[in-house]
Parts: sequence; C-alpha cells; structure tokens
Amino acid sequence: MARPKKERIVYQPPLYADFKPQGVQARGLSCISLELDEFEAIRLADYNEMDHAEAANEMGISRSTFTRLIEQARKKIAQFVVEGRLLHIGGGNIHFHGNVIRCKTCGHMFNIQFDDDFTICPACGSGDLIDLAGGFGHGRCCREYNQDNRR
Repeated sequence: MARPKKERIVYQPPLYADFKPQGVQARGLSCISLELDEFEAIRLADYNEMDHAEAANEMGISRSTFTRLIEQARKKIAQFVVEGRLLHIGGGNIHFHGNVIRCKTCGHMFNIQFDDDFTICPACGSGDLIDLAGGFGHGRCCREYNQDNRR
C-alpha cells in the first residue's frame, strides 16, 4: 500500500489558472494539468531562484521530493510551450499559507492571511470580491492548518 502524500505548503493561490496559445480556441486543445505544488515548485526555484533545499523547506517537503516535483513541472510546461496545449493549474494535496483577494469592480488585488476579515476593497470600497483560494476549494482547511502549524 502506498504511503499517503504529505500535504505541501503553497505560499498563495496563483493569480491565473488557465493558459492557452493565442488565436486558438481552448475547446480544441488537449489539457495539461499543473498541480498547485508543481506551480509552487516553479515559483520558488525558477521565479524566486531558490536552491532546492531552501525551496523544499519552504514547502514542508524533502529536497529529493522537491527535485522530483520541479522536474515534473518543467516537463509539463515544456509540453505546453512546444505542443501548444491548454495549461490548467489546480489540484494537489496542498494548503495555502496566505490568500489573494481580487476586486471585480476595479481589478485591484491584495494579499491577506486566512485569519484576516475582508469585506471591502481597500482601493475602491466595493464589496464585490473574489477569494482566489476559495476558487481552488480552499479556505477553511487552510485557516485551520495555519492555526495548527504556525510558522
């Protein structure tokens, strides 16, 4: 019997979850799914230029697991670019450390912690807000995880 996957820490939800080649309808494309932990591996190693040990620590996993994760993520991104497929980011056994809120009225985005209350946009005062972690099915679980595992 396989060991259950360890929950991984993702700093915050991605701002965008779907990407496709310009000028092609998504309907006709085959999809590649990049899991949220693979997205985080790319963000830490390639965007933030962290070494594997530091990035693994940030995600709460071993360095060897991080190395496998980054290799899988890079392979999927290469397929997306070379084959012109649809890339969808989502899924995986993760918890977000923080959250991002987007205002539907003005487009302003702001970071919050899961124990912060938010009801209005700080830029325009609108109450028409999108909870990005909630869009990935997270919120309460991440709030409880962060309270139990203060970092």
